[in-house]
Amino acid sequence: MLLATFAACKSGNKEQSAKKVTPPVAVDVLIASIEDFPSSIEVNGTVLSDEMVELHPEVSGRLTFLKIPDGANVKAGTVLAKINDADLQAQLQQQKVQFELAQKTEQRLRKLLAVNGVDQATYDAALSQMNLYDANIKVINAQIDKTVIKAPFSGSLGLRLVSEGAYVSPSTLIGTLQQIDKVKIDFTVPETYKELISIGKTVSIQSSSSKENLEASISAIEPQISTSTRNIKVRAKLSNSKLMPGGFVKVLLEDKVKRIVVPTNAIIPDALSNQVIVLNKGKVTFKKVETGIRAASVVEIKNGVNVGDSIIISAVLFVRPNSVIKVKSVK
Repeated sequence: MLLATFAACKSGNKEQSAKKVTPPVAVDVLIASIEDFPSSIEVNGTVLSDEMVELHPEVSGRLTFLKIPDGANVKAGTVLAKINDADLQAQLQQQKVQFELAQKTEQRLRKLLAVNGVDQATYDAALSQMNLYDANIKVINAQIDKTVIKAPFSGSLGLRLVSEGAYVSPSTLIGTLQQIDKVKIDFTVPETYKELISIGKTVSIQSSSSKENLEASISAIEPQISTSTRNIKVRAKLSNSKLMPGGFVKVLLEDKVKRIVVPTNAIIPDALSNQVIVLNKGKVTFKKVETGIRAASVVEIKNGVNVGDSIIISAVLFVRPNSVIKVKSVK
């Protein structure tokens, strides 16, 4: 028993000696500092007309006039089509005749009322009848206006889809009108890169058919982030462009910001957060950090690390809270 106890004690001393002689972990250290961080992202965009409308009639009827040349340019207010309004014109003429008669009656009764030749009720009835005919004329004129299709703005017509003499209804598409001297570029940006977008900022546009970079200005930003994709909708405007609406383009967002950046391999990913290892007077501390934009080999640190902290950037998987650290180099 004495021999066994002696052997066990000797074995324990050997294990303790082995633990004491465990070699330190050799690491490289980066001193955190503010640097110029060129951040950029390339996203897909869609070209839209600055203004676009589908031409539909407001009422049903037969087309008696149609002037929609394929692809022609028209000015605002140009009459493009007209629907048969013969019945409305007849009703309008009828109401005008009745209005003229009611107007003469009202004028005659007004003179009689001035000399007490007629009672007030009789005059009021005549005045009401005249106003009724006047209102009917306005209603019919509004209905006649609905039979005329005008260009709401200056632009380029699309292909004509009907012919003169066809019977149309409000669901019938006659053609399209688009304003293409200016175009809009709609694209989405991930929430992480929201700092790269602002109203009035210039972005680079490149189409698949041309290698030339065009410059567009951001005109609007959707105030709400999409809950399904976590993306932000952005719209930019481009003037004097030959891009066709509906086309695919690439949008390049670039910016230079001053941030604390660390190599990507210095980040320890976690289920809930990211961590870095900070070395302070030979002791290691695991700190949770908030990361931002990622580049090819570095990542932005938004929060959790201060300027001047010593961050371990190599052998991070071998470092433990009580590890002995040997610094190979400082960057």
